[in-house]
Amino acid sequence: MTLYVVIGPPAAGKSTWVNDRAKPGDIVVDYDRLANALTSIHATPHGHKRPLASVAFRAREAAISEALRHVKTHDVYIIHSVPKAPAMERYSKHGAEVVTLDPGRDVVEARCRAERPENYMDGVRRWYREAARLRPRDAPAPAPSSAVPRTAGSRSW
Repeated sequence: MTLYVVIGPPAAGKSTWVNDRAKPGDIVVDYDRLANALTSIHATPHGHKRPLASVAFRAREAAISEALRHVKTHDVYIIHSVPKAPAMERYSKHGAEVVTLDPGRDVVEARCRAERPENYMDGVRRWYREAARLRPRDAPAPAPSSAVPRTAGSRSW
């Protein structure tokens, strides 16, 4: 079975990519899904504030730990926008296939302006500041968004 670690900036299509591939019974760890499950169905789907954000983060960490125990028997999808080096080492020990989704900064910023809270632009800046560390050394920098094909099933923008 496979451990997929899906990384990318906010609004890059990470959840869409996972939703298009995960089958019933696969394990999906997605912070936004967890946070939404832990609050009212009337809450906004992004931009969770404390204490909900803290509870969801701890639930995500517990879910990742438990999910990694099942990689040999189940496909596991972990959405982790900008994992730090220790997390990447942990995923690597479990044979992770890292999937980087980056449709380009202009596309990400447009999506964030259209459907995310204003503070998501901080995440966009962080992603592009940290992205070079997350790319394999031999991988080229992302092409301009107009040259990047959309992921199958991703939103049409």
